[in-house]
Formats: sequence, C-alpha cells, structure tokens
Amino acid sequence: MRLREWLVAAAVAWACTQAQASQDLQDREVALAAQLRCVVCQNQTVAESRAPMAQDMRREIRTQLEQGHSNAEVIAFFEQRYGAFVRYNPPWKPSTWLLWCGPFVAALGGLWLLRRTLRRGRPENAPLTQAQRQRARQWLDEEMPDVGKKEEQA
Repeated sequence: MRLREWLVAAAVAWACTQAQASQDLQDREVALAAQLRCVVCQNQTVAESRAPMAQDMRREIRTQLEQGHSNAEVIAFFEQRYGAFVRYNPPWKPSTWLLWCGPFVAALGGLWLLRRTLRRGRPENAPLTQAQRQRARQWLDEEMPDVGKKEEQA
C-alpha cells in the first residue's frame, strides 16, 4: 500500500510539473507576442491582433518555444524573416536609427519650415515713399472720388 501512495504522489507531482511547464511556456509565448509587431496591422502587437497572419505568428512562436529555442532566438527568427520593423520596440543600432529619430527630425524640419515661412511673409513697416503715396492717392481717386476730396479739404 505504501508503493501505491508513492506512485499516486509521483503522478500528481508529475502532472503539476507539466502544468507549470505549460503555463511557463504560455507566459513566454504571450511575452514574445507582445514584443513583435503584426506585419498586417502594423499598429498592433501580435498578441493584440486578430489577423490570420498574427495567428500564424503566434503559432510559430509556440512551435519554436516547444522546440527549446530561447526568446532571443525566436525574436531573431522573426527579425530575419520580416526585418527590424517586426520588433515593436526596435533596438538602438545603426540600421534602426531612422525608425527612432525620423519622427523627431521630421517635426524639427516642419517647425523650421514654418518659422521660415512666417518670417518671409511678415510685412515691412517701412514708411511709404512719395511715389507710393501718389499711386495710392490715384487709386483712391479712381475708385472713390469723394474720399480724395475729403482728404484734401481736411
């Protein structure tokens, strides 16, 4: 009877170990899926996306983890297949500098262009020359003859 109890305890311990290993594998799968970008949606992680491609990517993650690959190896596999863009937070390296700095460079360029445009469009406050005053007076006389006479009387 002692042997029987020991076998039952060993079976329960083995089942608990398997359940824990399965849970750990599932946790790793979810963590990796949250680090990878869905190549169809592009604004969602593989974990969030419901696209068929994201489902295939999750399946591939699970398969590679079951084969004993490390997290870094799984990420490297997807990076090799889809490029650095597949990482939701790409690493800081020369090939991804444009991904990291591009939005800031574009915003600074836009601000510089806006400032330059606004400065060019600013009217000058220089006084009118005598020729410009005469031309303005002629236009006023042609359009509104009464206005020119009122100014002369004043």
